[in-house]
Amino acid sequence: MIYDLIIIGGGPGGYHAAERAGHAGLNVLLIEKSSLGGVCLNEGCIPSKSLLYSAKIADNARAGKRFGVVAENVTLDHKTVISRKNRVVKALISGVFMKMKQNNVTVVMGEGMITGRTSDGFFNVKVQDVVYTSRKLLIATGSVSSMPPIPGLDKGYQNGFVLTNREILDIQHVPERLAIIGGGVIGMEMASYFNSAGSKVTVIEMLDHIGGFLDGEISSILYSNYKKKGIDFILSAKVTSIKDGEVTYETGEETKSVQADKVLASIGRKPYVDNLGLETVGVEVHNGRIKTDEFLRTNVPGIYACGDVNGIMMLAHTACREAEVCINHILGKQDKMRYHAIPSVIYTSPEVAFVGDTAESAAEKGLEVETVKLPLAYCGRYVAENVGGDGIVKIITDKREGVVLGVHMIGSYASEIIYGAAIMVENRMRVEDVRQIVFPHPTVCEVIKEAMFEFRDCYSG
Repeated sequence: MIYDLIIIGGGPGGYHAAERAGHAGLNVLLIEKSSLGGVCLNEGCIPSKSLLYSAKIADNARAGKRFGVVAENVTLDHKTVISRKNRVVKALISGVFMKMKQNNVTVVMGEGMITGRTSDGFFNVKVQDVVYTSRKLLIATGSVSSMPPIPGLDKGYQNGFVLTNREILDIQHVPERLAIIGGGVIGMEMASYFNSAGSKVTVIEMLDHIGGFLDGEISSILYSNYKKKGIDFILSAKVTSIKDGEVTYETGEETKSVQADKVLASIGRKPYVDNLGLETVGVEVHNGRIKTDEFLRTNVPGIYACGDVNGIMMLAHTACREAEVCINHILGKQDKMRYHAIPSVIYTSPEVAFVGDTAESAAEKGLEVETVKLPLAYCGRYVAENVGGDGIVKIITDKREGVVLGVHMIGSYASEIIYGAAIMVENRMRVEDVRQIVFPHPTVCEVIKEAMFEFRDCYSG
């Protein structure tokens, strides 16, 4: 049998592409070496949110007295949290299998390797001892944790002292002292959970701020909130060695160490391009990632790549949108990938969400910008649900035309509000357009409309 499409990798990009292609009537084979859902469903997005929700309930119970709710001796049962997480993941994996069945997608479990072309120019992919053939090929193999050459890191990983996102989401006991290398998304979310679970958390970050590419002010607010929770930070630090019970780092000319029972290495991720047989068909790999164009095509006609493996924007929802573009291109539909309005969220407490430009990135593009910042306390619901909350929203516009370029938030419901801001950025909505939208009351999202009235009324152009 010759399939219309073989997809290597069953993560968000892969299974989303399979679902769309199958629904359109294509004969699809999906190959997954481990578990459907990929890192997101099994070792990332979903399990971490399950843990964080348990932590949120515990934190709210502990703070309940301020709201008239008294709960004594609140504890977080970590083993129960992990068990619930596993049930959530299992249920969602079953849901993915059901979607594949509903769309007539053939699923093969095993490691897929491209072995070349047929005499007709089709693509061969081998799984164990079986060779499958297709007209088109989509590579969606995702990414793996980066493990930099820090002395003692590999040994620590082998003996269980050092963990990645995979292992820490299955850890059965809360470590008394947890050192986290890296203050990005994974590091911040796990710091939040394990702090709530009772760990003494220390975050070691190479930059002088947390949150990576976050707006500077929002990063500072998050930092302040975490400090109040008792999380320690060591910024502008380079980890130089790891050994059981200790992480050594340098700050300037000083060398210091922090004691730990476990270490989380959250130093980033890299595209998974090894052992795929890419060289057999000539797929170009540049700086460790598969190069793709706006249609997610590789340099080889008929071969596409979506998700983390192309290294453009390592987010599950980016992979899903890229998958749609891939399938639409295969089907001959007009579509192309745009990255300027893809929202990002950090599920910390408080939540952080952003989309589009910061004032600095817009200025680097030569744009003259205007920025408005409002506290979320402008919203009645935020005041009703928070005591002394310091959440804000920042909106960046093109000063000449009044087009919304970026929205950045920290505070309650930011993860749920940001999609509306993404619509504004994607559609180049003007300040005046947003002013005319009716926002429900009382909601936290009202702050976006309020902010629009802080901009000047007239724009040239």
